Parts: sequence; structure tokens; C-alpha cells
Amino acid sequence: MTNLSAICDIQIGLTARGRLEPMDGGVPAIQLRDTTPDGDLGSDPVARFRLDDVPQRYWVGSGDILFRSRGDRNTAIALGESFAEPAVAVMPLVILRPREEVLTEYLAWYINQPRAQHHFDGYARGTGIRMIPMGCLAELDVPLPALKQQRTIAAIDSLGRREFILSTRLAEKRHQFTNATLLRTARESVQNQLKETAAALRPAKGGTS
Repeated sequence: MTNLSAICDIQIGLTARGRLEPMDGGVPAIQLRDTTPDGDLGSDPVARFRLDDVPQRYWVGSGDILFRSRGDRNTAIALGESFAEPAVAVMPLVILRPREEVLTEYLAWYINQPRAQHHFDGYARGTGIRMIPMGCLAELDVPLPALKQQRTIAAIDSLGRREFILSTRLAEKRHQFTNATLLRTARESVQNQLKETAAALRPAKGGTS
């Protein structure tokens, strides 16, 4: 086990002075609201804002990790190869830059595990909004297997996440199909009842009025 601070550089995100103003052709920036508690980026593409002369240390790209230091779930988001365009990370996001012996996806996976989350629980501050101190993050103990094992763990986790997404979508489609079938059955039943009622009220042929 080794402390997080020993295997990656930790940098708090840019402190935005006031509300960020959207701007076509501006600087791409990632805020806390652009991330999900499950450890994903919720917005694609990244929104652009009016920002001038942002220091290089606040820029993130493929190979970096974003940590949600505030909120009910303090998870990590690995920026993979698909994250092509660098962007500015805005506080309270924290930037983690793993060193050569650490795989980005593995480290993000471990931070999101119950053991690491329990560590954060013991140091969380704030009554209204939960906040994780930088010192707590830096002191997180991380098991560091060989890169081959890290890749295996990350690959299995990726497949599991993909399976969960597909299973969820399939369940939603089944639910929608079932509801559509039941609704069609209900409508057909009403239509049949109306036809039967109309037939019963219709005078028989040859009858008297």
C-alpha cells in the first residue's frame, strides 16, 4: 500500500471568480455539475466559457483523473483516449496526474471502491455540502500491483460497467414494450365493449319499432 500523494500529483482545480459566462469559441471547462456520481462525464462536448490566461496546471487531458471533492459521492473520473481536447478543470474538482507506474483507469477504479469511499467518510466535512479535504485525499492508501494486473482490473471493470449499461437499457426497453402492449390491450378491450354495446342496442332485422 502507498499513499496517493506518492503515486500521483494532486492539483486543485481553477478557482472561478464569479459565474462562468458561456462563450462560442471560448475555453473548454469542466465543472462539478458536468460529472456524475458514478464516475463519468455527463456532458459531451465540454461547454466553453470566457476565461483568460489560464495557467497550464489547471488544464487536463487524456491520462488525467478528476476527483469530485464535494457532493454526496466523492468519486473519480478517468479521462481516457477519447478525451481528445484539453480542458480546464474548475474547483471543487481536483486534478490527479498519475505517474508512470500507475494506470489512470486503475487508480480511478480504486478511488471509487467502497474501501476508499469509507476512508473519505472518516474525514468528510460540511453540514450542508459534504467536502473532502485535500489532506484526506493525499493520505488515501492505494494498493499498487504490477501494470499488467492494473490493466486487467481496469479492463474487467470497463466490461462490467458496459454490461450494466446495456442491461439497464434492455430492462427499460422491455418495460416500455410491456407498457405499450398493456395499453394496446386496454384500448382494444374498450373498443370491443363499445362494439358489443352498440350491437345490443341495434334493432333486430324484421322487428317492430
